[in-house]
Amino acid sequence: MHVVCAEPSIANHFLAELRDKEVQKDSLRFRRNLQRLGEIIAYRISAHLSYTDKVIQTPLAETTGKLLHDFPILATVLRAGLPFHQGFLNYFDQSPSAFVAAYRIEGTAQVQVQVDYLSAPSLDERVLILVDPMLASGKSLVQTYRAMLRFGMPRQVHIAAVIASPEGLAYVAREIPEANLWVAAIDERLNEQAYIIPGLGDAGDLSYGSKL
Repeated sequence: MHVVCAEPSIANHFLAELRDKEVQKDSLRFRRNLQRLGEIIAYRISAHLSYTDKVIQTPLAETTGKLLHDFPILATVLRAGLPFHQGFLNYFDQSPSAFVAAYRIEGTAQVQVQVDYLSAPSLDERVLILVDPMLASGKSLVQTYRAMLRFGMPRQVHIAAVIASPEGLAYVAREIPEANLWVAAIDERLNEQAYIIPGLGDAGDLSYGSKL
């Protein structure tokens, strides 16, 4: 488990702005802060990937550089995950992407998730980074990951979120023990409707406007 905002850094500033209901009125700024946190977590994950030494010719001399062995596959849940995903794509700029349309079914006693659309390249022996800004109950992430396995078995899995609940993290760790978990912050709890408290609201609506 990696918690980026456990220590003071600029990531804490971006997270505070994401939570602030006054700052949230600026959807452009909200999306940009999600993107920035994606960039920060992408950089942290990059330290755990494989690199290959390569001889580089500069204008003045020959030297050796380390190049990423292969770019990870970036997967996200539509639509709330798009700005966060873009932050990862800014750093892993040669990565292929996978997209999943999943949503909660409201009005039921327990959280249910419907997966309607899934597009992905082959995952066999690849590094997979699955990103979603809010890890609440964890059920949508687990169901999304299991649905993606029809495209192959990755050799390494990272799951990244901006805000997570303790309950959701425990569920994901139990159901996907092979995954490395990355979050900006762990919040207090889930409420009766399985929303994160204190959380920040609906990341999709705050990024792109309210839905019917």
